[in-house]
Amino acid sequence: MSLPKPPQTSLRKLAALFFVTAMPMGMWAVPLSTVFKAHGREHLVPWVLATTSIAAFISPLFTGALADQRMAPVRLLRWLAILTSITLALTCTALHLHLSDAAVLIAAQVQALVATPVWSIASSIVFSQLQNAKRQFGPLRAFATGGWMAGCWIVSLVLQSDETLVGGFTASALWMVVAALSLMIPAIPPTDAGQPRSWIQILGLDALTLLKNRDHRIVFITAALYCIPLAAFYPYTSLQMKTLGVTSVAAMMSLAQTTEILVMLVLSGVMTRFRLKWVFLSGILICVVRYSLNAVNTLPAVITGTVLHGLAFTLYFITTQIYLEERIDPKWRVRAQALLALLMSGVGNLLGYLGGGWWFRACTQDHHTDWQLFWTGETALTAAVCLFFAFAYKGRGAKATA
Repeated sequence: MSLPKPPQTSLRKLAALFFVTAMPMGMWAVPLSTVFKAHGREHLVPWVLATTSIAAFISPLFTGALADQRMAPVRLLRWLAILTSITLALTCTALHLHLSDAAVLIAAQVQALVATPVWSIASSIVFSQLQNAKRQFGPLRAFATGGWMAGCWIVSLVLQSDETLVGGFTASALWMVVAALSLMIPAIPPTDAGQPRSWIQILGLDALTLLKNRDHRIVFITAALYCIPLAAFYPYTSLQMKTLGVTSVAAMMSLAQTTEILVMLVLSGVMTRFRLKWVFLSGILICVVRYSLNAVNTLPAVITGTVLHGLAFTLYFITTQIYLEERIDPKWRVRAQALLALLMSGVGNLLGYLGGGWWFRACTQDHHTDWQLFWTGETALTAAVCLFFAFAYKGRGAKATA
């Protein structure tokens, strides 16, 4: 029995929600490494990044279960945006007041706990309002990329705060705008609200049953593995650009989103014409090429590799979100996206941030980083993930896809 469609929200409002939600994320995440370095806390960068991964083990599945079973996803998004605003301001304040490393990490960890589930819930809200996810989600998701780019441009070109906390405090204020914007989206209660639940269901752990399906399992596992080398892109490409003489790092890094937008606009056509396996695989292969270019360690090569990020990211991860929406029961919509967030931001990024931090230190001597060695290692790791997916994923086959 199919679930009734909720009252439809205009695509314009959904696009605005994506745009405004992504803007403060880009404002804080992209210049994070340079901001911490400017405040003498460069050694904390891997650990601050890891706070998101630790949070991903706790909050996405729990909040996903809340959104699927107890609370309207829009209301949950609103409260999470408010809490993210407050906790991000506390993190920036701890840096500004030169508090201890422990105080900064505690503030960052609390902020990560409330911010990590935001994206999976926002995506599920948008998916729930679409008639044809394969055709409509890509162009809508492009507005999120535009918001991320706008955040980067504002930090670098308007606020000129690639190394200051102004961008962080501005991002904190923008999270309140996200909360206000959520008032424009109807609060649709969960279909199963009020039903008795076990502790496993309350904690969202029943989402792990999705891994029983072979295709789902390989897609989820590959997402986690792919995030290990992918975690190196933003923190270390920005540092590499800095050593190559780039001043407006956040603005330059936003070039990664130009191709991301283009690919999202044509993604439905790509998914219609090609087997899903080749769409997934092409994204990982492009990442291998991108990191190989970073290993050349010249500014033109690094910029070219940065531009390729849009293809490497979109062709796997946005395709994965659409895959989950189309092949999983709508009653599991938020939990499926939350499980993806757990495996990406939790398992993958935790290993990627901590392992990448260790590898970065191993490639750095006397404050000089051997970028060729560093990115060659990341390239080899990405190639291994590519081979795993190529041999493990079967899919529905060319005939079934057609």
